[in-house]
Amino acid sequence: MALPYLEAVVGFMILMYFFETYLDFRQHRALKLPNLPKPLEGTISQDKFEKSRAYSIDKSNFHFVHEVVTIAMDCTVLVYRVLPWFWKKSGDFAVLVGLNADNEIIHSLAFLGGVMIWSQITDLPFSLYSTFVIEARHGFNKQTLWLFFRDMFKSICLSLIIGPPIISAIIVIVQKGGPYLAIYLWGFTFVLSIVMMTLYPILIAPLFNKFTPLPEGDLRQKIEALASSLKFPLKKLFVIDGSTRSSHSNAFMYGFFNNKRIVLYDTLIQQCNEDEVVAVIAHELGHWKLNHTMNSFITIQIITLLQFGGYTLVRNSSDLFRSFGFDSQPVIIGFIIFQHTVIPLQHLLSFCLNLVSRAFEFQADDFARKLGYHTTLKAALVKLQEENLSAMNTDPWYSAYHYSHPPLVERLAALGDAEKKET
Repeated sequence: MALPYLEAVVGFMILMYFFETYLDFRQHRALKLPNLPKPLEGTISQDKFEKSRAYSIDKSNFHFVHEVVTIAMDCTVLVYRVLPWFWKKSGDFAVLVGLNADNEIIHSLAFLGGVMIWSQITDLPFSLYSTFVIEARHGFNKQTLWLFFRDMFKSICLSLIIGPPIISAIIVIVQKGGPYLAIYLWGFTFVLSIVMMTLYPILIAPLFNKFTPLPEGDLRQKIEALASSLKFPLKKLFVIDGSTRSSHSNAFMYGFFNNKRIVLYDTLIQQCNEDEVVAVIAHELGHWKLNHTMNSFITIQIITLLQFGGYTLVRNSSDLFRSFGFDSQPVIIGFIIFQHTVIPLQHLLSFCLNLVSRAFEFQADDFARKLGYHTTLKAALVKLQEENLSAMNTDPWYSAYHYSHPPLVERLAALGDAEKKET
């Protein structure tokens, strides 16, 4: 008798839904607390706290609804064998338009095209409500409906241009990979990730946002002096017009070897003074100097190789495919089924990666502190917390499970403790 793979997957999905909903309820209860955490009293204004509380509760309520719909749809798709039905219908569609459905690449592209359309349709109401109701209600949304749908159209077009060659290559590699399949797949995705990290900020990101050089002035001079003191190979310094879509702020860096760029959101420059912006950049450069970026990249590559290794062990399991309702073993379907079967490991892995990420954040904060940005970094963290209306009260279980960045209270405490030890 075949093992009940499908039933096990659905059972674990439901179990994780109840576990994560329990954590969500704990967080929702923390968000409704009427007072600031004691360490933030006198640091965060009462007005900002009330606005943050209202924003966080709105997002939490929305999250409960979204998760209920998501788990219901996911279980329905699996239990009622929607995937095999859709696979058959996509083949019928390919024949209808004069294509050869026996060609696995053509059949797979038709299937994934239908999945993409379905995902866009089912996600659209939630995206619209999140952007034009919740984000707008709390003063963050700056998009128009025209800009929203224009971005969606661009994303779909990019998927149609980039997706088919990648999917076709993966299918061919699996069909011809032989005993070294996992290594070939990893090698392909490794090269692909390097290419995409190179091309995305140059060709893709500018389709959605405008990148302009940071004007000459004190801020530019301070950032360049900081980069130079750390021997960071800064080649270009950009400002991105994030304010055209949202008033949330951010900063990031990208590039390989001696060709690094730093990008500041215009909202970050608007919300913080020059020294605070430089402190934020010092934190980001701390990730580079402490090899966090490289270590994270290497970790992801190891995980990817192990995942492909696991896929090669189950890709020819006819029992596994039959459990999900398939009488054939298409490559793309194999990847989808495999991702469902390793959900328990993915949850555990995500938790572990969050632990590492939080440790990296504390280290980057301490790096900036040692450079002399203790006061300005604390001020920047507080200001960004206020301006982004981030949750002030957090449940410890929820944050430990979900957060890749430590809560503000913990970051300020760590900075204060480190300063006391050196005085």
